[in-house]
Amino acid sequence: MALAAQLNSVTEQFKKTFPKPVQDALFGATNDFIASYDPKSAIQVGDKLPEFKLSNAVGTEVSSTELLAKGPLLITFYRGEWCPFCNLALAAMQKHLDEFQARGVTLVAISPELPNNTLSTIEKNELKFPVLSDVGNKYAKELGIVFQQPDSLRPFFAGAGHDLKGRNGDDSFAVPIPATILVDGKGVVRNTSIDPDYKNRLEPSEALAWIDAL
Repeated sequence: MALAAQLNSVTEQFKKTFPKPVQDALFGATNDFIASYDPKSAIQVGDKLPEFKLSNAVGTEVSSTELLAKGPLLITFYRGEWCPFCNLALAAMQKHLDEFQARGVTLVAISPELPNNTLSTIEKNELKFPVLSDVGNKYAKELGIVFQQPDSLRPFFAGAGHDLKGRNGDDSFAVPIPATILVDGKGVVRNTSIDPDYKNRLEPSEALAWIDAL
């Protein structure tokens, strides 16, 4: 099943399960953000990827410099292990990991969650690629891909048991815009998929087409 179909299934299940006031609040906040988001504020094709040094799931620092020394880099940002859309997207990428690696591309995922929570994500989705912690969304902010969620959503997150403060180590209530970025071996951004609607994600097949076009 294509990733888009899986994501649509989650959305439809949400509509069947949650009361309309909850739906209106969550979808309304997303729609407001979509309307206000300026794609020009995010990192662009042709830009040099800013360097990063982020901790992996066991607390070891990983740098973009060492990753790019191996060749092109495919970076995917996700909101957190609590997000079913993110888990589906990560699992879809994992299914194509061998194809990415066969093309000499390193896949890496980044979220604002603390290392112990990224470890949970790795185990839950049986991921075999690095998952890094961008605590405080500092790197995502540098790339212009952060959604500052409105405080009006806090009660709904609490009601669903999603403790973002505990997971992320800060109370900003901000999440990255789900984004996938292909960077060539020289550190230049060659393709981006940055969608302010978190319900949409890049199909792995399209990422492979990007890579084949390098």
